[in-house]
Amino acid sequence: MRLYLASTSPARLALLRAAGIEPVVLPSSVDEDAAVAAAERAGGPLSPHDMVLLLARAKAEAVASVTPDLDGFVLGGDSAFELDGAVFGKPHLPEVARERWLAQRGRTGLLHSGHWLVDARSRQPEGGAPARSGQASRGTGAVATASVTFAADITDHEIDAYIATGEPLEVAGAFTIDSLGGPFIERIDGDPSTVVGLSLPTLRGLLRRAGVALPDLWNR
Repeated sequence: MRLYLASTSPARLALLRAAGIEPVVLPSSVDEDAAVAAAERAGGPLSPHDMVLLLARAKAEAVASVTPDLDGFVLGGDSAFELDGAVFGKPHLPEVARERWLAQRGRTGLLHSGHWLVDARSRQPEGGAPARSGQASRGTGAVATASVTFAADITDHEIDAYIATGEPLEVAGAFTIDSLGGPFIERIDGDPSTVVGLSLPTLRGLLRRAGVALPDLWNR
């Protein structure tokens, strides 16, 4: 039984490896902007909580539906940073990252990480051959949230130097806690792995709902 990670995030992969799990990485092809737009057209604006859960589910189900011969669980994840009610994903551009850092310096925001776990274990349908994993649709999800407080004395030079590394451009909120951005974070309230992008206690809870103990996935 394996864990299949529907994500290319190096941080999520490193977290799982540190927790004893070597997942099979199967990136999804979900158009995140289109998925959010479609959901908002159907039901109105999404809260940060609902948005990250929607995208985590979309990624996990996309991989489970198109990948044959899985035997395990497919995990999708998504993260967003919330400050003063506004939601911030990946900045992509240096000038956007700098604007965000100037706004969040000395402030506290919320990092939301959505998780969706699809049970894609092979199972024997009544009177037939084992179902293909791509047909599996049983899933469960949860969102973990942690507050992040940034140091108030971060200098403009430090911000510019950090942005110049390129690290903050492709992470939610334009910061990390497990790499170069860590020294600029003063306090985390909540599960630290949530801020990295995948809450390990939340994953354990989702597996327990499926009747599986997390150590059952240890393979390192």
